[in-house]
Amino acid sequence: MMKLWMAAVLLAPLALLAAEKHDAEAVKKDVQRHRAMAAAHEQMAKCLESNKGHDTCQRQLQDACKGLGIGKYCGMKHEH
Repeated sequence: MMKLWMAAVLLAPLALLAAEKHDAEAVKKDVQRHRAMAAAHEQMAKCLESNKGHDTCQRQLQDACKGLGIGKYCGMKHEH
């Protein structure tokens, strides 16, 4: 019983380190996703500035955001 308790005490810090690493990796992936979404929205803005038309630019945004944002507006929707 004492050995089991000692093992738990010794392994607990390792478990915390593993959890922190996982959290750091999750944050890093989240940051990358947000940057990719921001880049897609910047491309949308440039497309609109070039007068290609809202529908054309919207399709480009949807293609650029596949797998990134939720819904067809890449995580952002506003009034037109």
